[in-house]
Amino acid sequence: MKPILTALLCAGAITLDAAEGVELPQFIVPGHEADMKTLQELHSMHHDAAFSDCTLWDIWLPQCTLWASEGKRAQYRASLLNRLIDAEGYVSMQQHRGMAHSEGWPFPAWQQSTGVGFHFSILHEVWAIQAFGLKPLTDTMGWEITGAEVLGIDPAVGLKLKATADTVTITTPPFRCGTVVAPFARLEWAARGTGVEARTSIEWLLEGEAAWPVNRAVFFAVPNEMQYANVPLYRRPGYAGLLTRYRVRLDHAAGAEIDLKSIITAIDTRHPITNPNFVRGCCDYVAWTRDLDFLRQNIGRMRKALDFALNEFRVREGKHVFVPWVGHDGRSGLVIGLDGKKSARPGLGVGNNYWDLLPFGGHDAIATMYLQDAIRAFAALERRITSHPEWNIPADTKPHDAQALAQLADEIRQDFQTRFWNRDTGRFNGWIDVEGRAYDYGLSFVNLEAIHYGLASAGQAQSIFAWLDGHREVAADTSRGADIYRWQFAPRATTRRNVETYVWAWSNPEGVHWGDQVQDGGAVLGFSYHDIMARLTTNGPDDAWKRLSEILTWFREVQSEGGYRAYYAKPDRGKLQGGGPAGGLGLDKEFLESVLVPQVMLQGFLGFQATAEGYEVHPRLPKHWPLLTITGIRFHDQILDITAHADGRVEVSRHSK
Repeated sequence: MKPILTALLCAGAITLDAAEGVELPQFIVPGHEADMKTLQELHSMHHDAAFSDCTLWDIWLPQCTLWASEGKRAQYRASLLNRLIDAEGYVSMQQHRGMAHSEGWPFPAWQQSTGVGFHFSILHEVWAIQAFGLKPLTDTMGWEITGAEVLGIDPAVGLKLKATADTVTITTPPFRCGTVVAPFARLEWAARGTGVEARTSIEWLLEGEAAWPVNRAVFFAVPNEMQYANVPLYRRPGYAGLLTRYRVRLDHAAGAEIDLKSIITAIDTRHPITNPNFVRGCCDYVAWTRDLDFLRQNIGRMRKALDFALNEFRVREGKHVFVPWVGHDGRSGLVIGLDGKKSARPGLGVGNNYWDLLPFGGHDAIATMYLQDAIRAFAALERRITSHPEWNIPADTKPHDAQALAQLADEIRQDFQTRFWNRDTGRFNGWIDVEGRAYDYGLSFVNLEAIHYGLASAGQAQSIFAWLDGHREVAADTSRGADIYRWQFAPRATTRRNVETYVWAWSNPEGVHWGDQVQDGGAVLGFSYHDIMARLTTNGPDDAWKRLSEILTWFREVQSEGGYRAYYAKPDRGKLQGGGPAGGLGLDKEFLESVLVPQVMLQGFLGFQATAEGYEVHPRLPKHWPLLTITGIRFHDQILDITAHADGRVEVSRHSK
């Protein structure tokens, strides 16, 4: 579609004095003042909390806040520049301290996995103390330590050692757990005063082995200060069976001071969506701010992050994301036998995204969607970098070929429409496991995001909305027809009851009533954004506005009774999640993405698209709207007020900051 208005910001742009007294942008639609006031209240309620250093939200929160708040720009600049990326290119999750891979999701923990953990200090382990009653070791009974003197156990840094020989070995007490729940050995430790020749490794014993095998060790970096080491034992050929002991070895260690805070068997809790989410968040930051210094500092990291995802998940070969990590093959961590009895399979069903109880993985639809979106955004950015040599963006970090990336995104889209489509139900599967089984629980979020990210064909989009709007029913579904929107503010996340397909740690799903778990018949407010945006694309602006106005009616009722917590405290209205307790409805607390919903005004009905060069406006107004004005749009170094009229006219006023 040809844009109604395109603006490239260049020398000679008109600027006026900045408007004052408006804290957040305003939405103005004559004749709908009450609705806009409600929407403004919803936006204001969720905007302040809409920031996180956790990479999970990079695909959503930057785009929601960079245009609305100068403060959020500063927060995200610092956050994205400081996001941890390991030597291989994996982007850290950075949620909170957990008992698993330190750069992944905090759980499943070793306490939930039949694994083992040795903690000489539990400083900062608030979650593990609360969840598992974690206590520190108070002595070294059962440990074997050679080449070092034990100085004591410090409550902050743990076991303190002084190397007295050139080689130090630290051997844990005996334990017993399967390698499937210990793909990584995770240490938190420091070794100060080592020379440049120092090197460290970890060895392991398997059940039945009386002696330590020769040349079976994995080497890793020697830390000068307290830090994590996630050592990938699973990559070593023959790593299978039952672990019985770890031995850490430090060579060329004479005189070193060693602090060992903990060593644990770690589940691989990395998520395959962190890299594309980070890339997308960075692209959004550059598009909204045109911060070229940020781009110069970060372009190499962005390229490295994208390279990791493309290579690790074999995307060029398979045209989709296949997750090869231990525990992420898409199979359930629960199994129900022919006798109807259920058993857990520790190590299987590890989460891969926001929906952390569900074993997305194997051939992963969500990771594929997010990566395809990041590829398109990054291809556009690389194209603009090439077009603007005056930006002086470093080219020594192997720029991507923009055309090749765009072609790959097209190939992913074509593959997605066949690979993940379920012809029997007329909607997309969530994932396909390593054994070839596809999983379809009526995952509304998968289907709506597939439309929003441009992966669904027009016919597939129509089939999805025919299901969601109750014009057709899927026989195996628990929720059908009008009940799919039982919660008013969003469709049920799933429409078919699931009591068998989860990470093993969620072992009693049948003990939770249908709809009282977000991932089993519940709903999340923020993802109504994808619903409305998908409706705009598929059915047009009137249907999109109808859905948004229904949400606003619900929100007014909720506010009239004292807000979310007061409203849902009453019987039969649903069970809120947030702040710890599990529940079926995600609105506040950790549900930071609720701020997505008001963005449909800017990105949907106004059709504002930001780039590092300029912006485009593609208005699509409902038929009863005479115009839409959005004020206070922070774009690059200006503030814009934009009015789109029903007759197609677009007016822009610019203000300096």
